[in-house]
Amino acid sequence: MPDPVNRTILLLDIERFGTHDEVQQAFMRRVLYDVVQDTLRAAEVEQTEARLEDRGDSVMVFVDAAIPRTRVLRALLRETPAALAGYNRLAASSAQVRLRMVLAEGEVALHEIPGAIGGAVGRELNQAFRLLNSDELRTALKAVTGDCVLCVSDSVYQRVVRQGHPGLVPEEFHPVPVLGKEGELTAWVHGVAPTGRADDRSTAATGPARTGPAPTGPAPTYNGGVAGRDQITVSGSTVHGDVVFGGRADGHP
Repeated sequence: MPDPVNRTILLLDIERFGTHDEVQQAFMRRVLYDVVQDTLRAAEVEQTEARLEDRGDSVMVFVDAAIPRTRVLRALLRETPAALAGYNRLAASSAQVRLRMVLAEGEVALHEIPGAIGGAVGRELNQAFRLLNSDELRTALKAVTGDCVLCVSDSVYQRVVRQGHPGLVPEEFHPVPVLGKEGELTAWVHGVAPTGRADDRSTAATGPARTGPAPTGPAPTYNGGVAGRDQITVSGSTVHGDVVFGGRADGHP
C-alpha cells in the first residue's frame, strides 16, 4: 500500500436516488457532476488538484491539501446551493436533485490496482461515510427547505470553521452526535440542528404516552437555516463496515 497523503475529503450523495427510473437517474447524475465541477471552480481547484471517484448515486472527491479548506467551504456554502437551485427551478418535480454533503480531512492512501481503476482507504474517509449515511444527516436534509445540507467533520469544524475565517460563521454549525461502528462521532451540521436519531424520534412519536407530571422546562427548539453538472459509469453497493474503495465505477445504491 502506498504511503498515505493528506487530503480534503468531499462526499456528495443524491437523496432518494433509487426511487427514480434509469432515465431520471442519468439526468440526476449529470447534475451531480455539473454541481461538483461548479463547486470546484468556485474554490479555484484545478483539475490536477482534485481526484473524483464515482459511487453511483454519489461522488467522492479528494482535494489536494495545498488548496485552503476555507475556499472549499465557502464554495459549498455559496456556489453549491445556488447551482442546485438554478437547476431545480427549471427541472420537473420528478427530477429534483437534493444533496447530502460531508466535508472532512485526513490521511488517505490513494492507490492504483492493475487492471482496475484506483481506490482509496483511510480512517477519516471511513468516518466521513458514516456521517454521510447517518440518519441524522438524512433527517437534517428533510428539515431544510433548500436543496442541500452540509455537514463537516469535527476536525474541520475545530481547525477551520471555529476560527471565524471570512464567510464562515461558527454559530451556523450545530453539533450532532452520530453513532458509528467505531464509536460516537460528532457531525457539525450547517443551518438546521436535528436532535436524536431518526429511529429514536419515530419511536418517541408512536410510543405510549408517558404518565406523571408534565415537564416544566421550555419546549425543545430547532435552530433554523436554509442551504440554498461529465458523466461516468453507474454501479452500486451500500457502504458497510470499514470502507475500502477499489474503483471509480464502484458505488452504492
